[in-house]
Amino acid sequence: MKNSTRKFVLLFTSLLMLTAFSFGQKKLGNETKEQKAKRMEWWTDARFGMFIHWGLYALPARHEWIKFREEQTNEQYQKYFDLFNPDQFNPKLWAKQAKAAGMKYAVLTTKHHEGFCLFDSKYTDYKSTNTQAKRDLVKEFVDAFRAEGIKIGFYYSLLDWHHPNFPIDYQHPQRPVNITDTAAAYDQLNKNRDIAVYRKYLYNQVTELLTNYGKIDLLWLDFSYPTKGKSPGKGKDDWGSVALLQQIRKLQPNIIVNNRLDLSKYEDGADFETPEQVKPEALTKLRGKAFETCQTFSGSWGYNRDEDTWKSQRQLLDLLISSVSNGGNLILNVGPTARGEFDYRAKKALDSLADWMHANSKSIYKCTYAPDEYKVPEGCKLTYNTTNKRLYIHLYNYPSNAKLVLPGYKGKFKYAQFLFDNSELKFEIQGDDVVLKLPAKKPLYEIPVIELLLN
Repeated sequence: MKNSTRKFVLLFTSLLMLTAFSFGQKKLGNETKEQKAKRMEWWTDARFGMFIHWGLYALPARHEWIKFREEQTNEQYQKYFDLFNPDQFNPKLWAKQAKAAGMKYAVLTTKHHEGFCLFDSKYTDYKSTNTQAKRDLVKEFVDAFRAEGIKIGFYYSLLDWHHPNFPIDYQHPQRPVNITDTAAAYDQLNKNRDIAVYRKYLYNQVTELLTNYGKIDLLWLDFSYPTKGKSPGKGKDDWGSVALLQQIRKLQPNIIVNNRLDLSKYEDGADFETPEQVKPEALTKLRGKAFETCQTFSGSWGYNRDEDTWKSQRQLLDLLISSVSNGGNLILNVGPTARGEFDYRAKKALDSLADWMHANSKSIYKCTYAPDEYKVPEGCKLTYNTTNKRLYIHLYNYPSNAKLVLPGYKGKFKYAQFLFDNSELKFEIQGDDVVLKLPAKKPLYEIPVIELLLN
């Protein structure tokens, strides 16, 4: 073998070995696809969950990012801690309202960006047990929702605007503004702050949450953000994300974890994607992926007294149906008041969902997007149950002539009925199409659902 050829072979072999090594490094564990599917089965079947954003920001009642928006210091924000006293907090009522609305799991903010903990952490005094509440609110949430058969999820903010060692960055209330040399300003602000100390704090608190409250089904960590020019951000190295996720898996082997630890380079660095506040039509791009779109009833996540852009029942149903019709989940957020209640607007929204889900939940649970062979009828969206082979047609636009054309459906189903009452719908064949005969009067549901029993 010529020397040049030998060098080429050695180089090629080295590259192959390096490539194999690199691919090996892109997975943190050894879970198979089948094992992952089994672990996530309850979540995939559930399709619908409740998010609960609750903290000290419920007192000012003008957005959960108020401390950031108004550039408040810890001293200025302290009054909310001193006054926190949710005398109407009744998580059993919360759980019943969530269950009635058809939500199968719930995720509570154990700590949001403000740094206030709703649980009795031994690593901080900034917690609910030291307020007038004098209660571990997370424990009460867990007990109440678990009693209703609702899966338990914890949200935990990777950010912490209260912790003295959390380095100030462009997502911090004390960020430098109107300063030319921001790099020098950040250096000055952070000279006494140590991310390693905070990283240990974060690790310890997540360990507490996954140790002290029994089986936790889902962990929602929030969030990573890249450096912008001279303005520092934070990502996987700051959080110690690899070690943190390994600890999470060790403590709760069956837990499901979201995608905000900045571990996208790892195949198993997250279990699902989290499109936030996106339009229903944007979800089509995620078809085939595990995703959960997180959405609010209104514009804010935390309680906002004067906010008035609340979604209608139709908008909420569209989010739910669109999520499932693209193979994903919807988690809808409630922001309780400072007294610990869901306010009247949230109750109204939940009640409207409860009525619809009572009648039509079979088109949501255990459902996903329909196979390509089933074309979408005009003015409709489809969901499909892979277990019992039922196709669900969601009637967004009720036909004025009381006839619904199913394009190319000849021979594909044997029976049709409204889902809300199992009342038969007759049909006739026209070429390759099928025409369903609907009642002249639309049923009293914003979006009625037709169930097809497939051949």
